[in-house]
Parts: sequence; C-alpha cells; structure tokens
Amino acid sequence: MTGGFSVSAIGSAFKDPISRLKWGFLPVERDVPDLKEDSDDDQDSVKESPVYEHIVDDKSSVEFRDESNRKWWKFFDEYEYRQNSKQRSAHKWYHWFNQDDTPEERKLVIKLDILLCFYSLMAYWVKYLDQTNLNNAYVSGMKESIGMKGNDLVHTQAVFTVGTIVFQIPFMYILYKVPLSYVLPTLDICWSLFTLGAYRATNVSHLEAMRFFIGLFEAPGYLAYMYLFGSWYKVDEIVRRSMVYYIGQYLGVLTSGLLQGAIYNSLNMKNGLEGWRWMFIIDAIISIAVGIIGFYSIPGTPRQCYSIFLTDKEILLARKRLKDNKTGYNVPPERHFFDRAIWKKLLTSWHIYVLSLWDIFCWNNNNGTSGAYLLWIKSLKRYSTGKVNQLGAITPAIGILWLILTGCYADFFHSRWQAILLSQVLNIIGNVILAVWDVPEGAKWFAFMLQYTGWAMAPVLYGWVNDICRGDPQYRAVVLVTINIMAQTSTAWISVLVWKTVEAPRFLKGFTFTACSAFCLVLWTFVVLYFYKRQEKQASEKNGIVIVDKKSPKA
Repeated sequence: MTGGFSVSAIGSAFKDPISRLKWGFLPVERDVPDLKEDSDDDQDSVKESPVYEHIVDDKSSVEFRDESNRKWWKFFDEYEYRQNSKQRSAHKWYHWFNQDDTPEERKLVIKLDILLCFYSLMAYWVKYLDQTNLNNAYVSGMKESIGMKGNDLVHTQAVFTVGTIVFQIPFMYILYKVPLSYVLPTLDICWSLFTLGAYRATNVSHLEAMRFFIGLFEAPGYLAYMYLFGSWYKVDEIVRRSMVYYIGQYLGVLTSGLLQGAIYNSLNMKNGLEGWRWMFIIDAIISIAVGIIGFYSIPGTPRQCYSIFLTDKEILLARKRLKDNKTGYNVPPERHFFDRAIWKKLLTSWHIYVLSLWDIFCWNNNNGTSGAYLLWIKSLKRYSTGKVNQLGAITPAIGILWLILTGCYADFFHSRWQAILLSQVLNIIGNVILAVWDVPEGAKWFAFMLQYTGWAMAPVLYGWVNDICRGDPQYRAVVLVTINIMAQTSTAWISVLVWKTVEAPRFLKGFTFTACSAFCLVLWTFVVLYFYKRQEKQASEKNGIVIVDKKSPKA
C-alpha cells in the first residue's frame, strides 16, 4: 500500500531492536538463557559466538598461600583475600581497563560507561538540580514572597527527607524484581511534575507538600543506580563508575546556583513571575527531557536486560564477568520476598549492624545541603542576589575535583579505606575551622572550599557495600535499602537540631557535629575493614586463594 504502512511492518518493528528504536517504541526484554541453565540447542547456538571460548574458559589459576609468617600490617591490605596474585598483577593503576580484559570485554565496558554511567550522571544531575534549588530560591526572594520565617527552611528540607524515606521501603523488593529501565525514568518524570508545581507555591504549607512528593519520587534514585553498578561492574571498576555518577550531584548543586543567577538576572518578573518561580519551571522541563531519554538508555540488569544497544553475546559476557567477580545475579524463583531465610540472614549477619552505622556517619559528614555556604555569602551583604547564586557554584565545582581524586584513588590503588581516610582528613579540617568561626575571612573561604570533601567518599562506601553483599542480588538490595533508610532517617531529625536556620550563618552545632561524624566515619571504616577481610578470608578458596597455614592469625 503506497504512502502508508502495514500491520506486518509494525510487527517487525517489535522483533528487531533497531526497528524498535526507529519506530520510537520502548525497548522490550530479551530472554537470554544462562550458560548453565540453557538447553543443548541453546548451548550449540552460543558456541557459534566468537566470544564463547572466553565465556566458558576460566583462565584464573589457584594460588596456594603459606601464612605462617604473615606480617601484622597485612591487615591493611584490603585485597589480600579478595583477589589472588595473578588477578592483582593484571591490574595497573594507570589503566582504565584491566590488562586481562579482552577486546570484547572492553567494548562491553565502554558501552556500559556510556549507557549507564553517563546517563546516571545526567539523572543524578537533575535529581540534585530539583533538590537543591530550594536553597537557591530561598536566597533569591522566595523567603519574602511566601512568608517564610524562623526555621521554615530547615523544616521544608526535613519534609523532603521524610518523603524520600517513606518510598524507599518498597524498593527492597522492586530493585531486583521490577525492570528499573522503566521504573527510574517514570519516577524522574513524576518528581519533575511536582517540581513544576512548586512554582505556584503561595505559602509554606503548599511548598512543603510539593517538596514531600518530590522527595517521595526521588527516593530510590540513588540506591537504584548504585544497585545497577553492582550488577554490572567488577570490584575494582565500580567505584570509578559510581564516582562518575556522583559527579551529577555536584553538577546539580553547581548548575542550580548558576541557573538561578542567570534566571534571576534575565527572567525576574517576566510575565509577572519572580525569578525563583522561573527556576522551578526550567528545572522541571530539563528533568522531564532526561527522564524520557532514560527509557532508552538504562540497560536493566544482566539477568533481565532491556537494552536495545547490548547484544545477546554481550549480555552473556556480562554474566561471565559477574561469575569471575563472584557476583550473584540470579534469585531462585521459589524464593519470595518474605522468605524467612533472607531475613534471618539479614538479622544475624554483621552487615546490617556495622554497615548501617557506617552509612549514618556518611550521611552526616557533610555541611553542603544545609545551605550554610549560601547563607554565609548572603550575610556578607556585599553581593547581589544573582552574584550570591553564582558564587554558590564554586564549592560544588571544586567538589568535583575531590570526588574524582577519591574515586580514582580507591580503584586504581586497590585501597578504599585509604581513599575514605584522605577525604575525611580534609573534611575535618574544614569543619573545625568553621566551628571555631573567629578566623580571618580567607580561612572561612578555604574551609568552605573543602565542604564537599565529606561526600567525596560516598561512591567508595556504596561500591564497597555492593562488593560485600555481591553474592545474592536480593540480599544486596535489602541491605542497600535498609542501611540507606536508617542513615537518611538520622538526617531528618539531626538536621532540625544542629542546622537551625535562625543560627545562620555560624551553625556552631552543625559544623561541630559534622566534624565529629567525619572522625567517627574514619574509625568505623577500620571496623568494616576487619569484618570484610574476615569474610573474604572465609571465602578465600572461592576467590582463588588456598591458605596452607590454617593456624595463621585472623585478618
């Protein structure tokens, strides 16, 4: 039929991935059988793949290790029982790929870096653009416009946090059960609509309602992407990719200030709308666009891959890499969410208790979200509203540098605890200076430039948690959500106590508490290291290490 299309053409569009993209249809799941589970016919078809030899051939050798003369400082060797000598020798700190990666693996990793890492950076950017614009709006006229006073700012921030806590709970199940390639973009669009709704706020109650629902739909974003990184990458790849993702947070804070400054200068009172209202409108439009892109970019997990950009061979290769990394990607079909075994394991292991406290220290070791820096600049009374917002972009911009240094250090030098230590030393120095306060103004500028060293270690922590719980995807999802809820819950009430808006700009309690949290985080990292090494030693044979001297002191 000339000038039209047939039903068969539509049918073929769903069968061919490239046609699906051409017609604009969302990607659909391809059921790629696992090598150990498929039939003889499936095995024969897989054997025709040029990467089959690499997939079925495990070239790693077993190392027999005599620990009779093990030195005490080996405790600080984080990878001592995680990888054998051959695996570690293939790692060069100055290479993005490992030496033993095949060309097919490198091609796969590059695809994942583009699809997952780059898109997650955009997603986290708009998430924080929509989250931190409140602080910029507050110093750009919103306070006076809707009658905010006293501690209304910190209370509104707390309402947002409550929303994020409430909606994280279902994701103990959703993370491993429901296609995240559909869930995450949908949530992105939902919170964008409530960001748009915030521009109509006429009083504090209206604003708090909008912020609650923004927090509600943003709730699983951070966890879900961290879960996806743990589902695709190896132990010494994940932190760098999480770092790229986390740059989105800093870009969100940075561009929020720059956007607000530009919007205020160019659109303030345009069509009768104040500059801060235009910011909510423009942020929402950007977020909706990024959400739509997510339907095509997010690949799902290796077990249930929904990507139109990854071939079946690459999905098989991804599963092989997970097996090499000792990462589980299958949940037994007979196991349900309320299975007693999974919850017994959760409550009787060290993971939930040690890692939760660790994450609490992480969530409370940063003063950036308090708005302290912006409020201090405004208190100087020497800058215009637009200039205040522009200066607010300096600290997250420098924070990107801290983030890159911390994340790369952890992966390149195989030492996550050292990366955490280095970042927190700088963090403590900055917060101690601000707690003292009676210092030259230049010292305060220096201290605020260090404020994002606090969260520079967050990708390291969550990458490490993914590695600790790598054996079971369901258990990993439950642990990630649980520790995150407990940590974020602590910030909901602690922020109200130590970051009272009426105490701006000094925040003596806030800066002191942040410095203490950073110090405790460093100490607790060594507790995590102890339990982690004990766990890996118990599983050393699975990691390719056979310990000859069974009487050696425990790690």
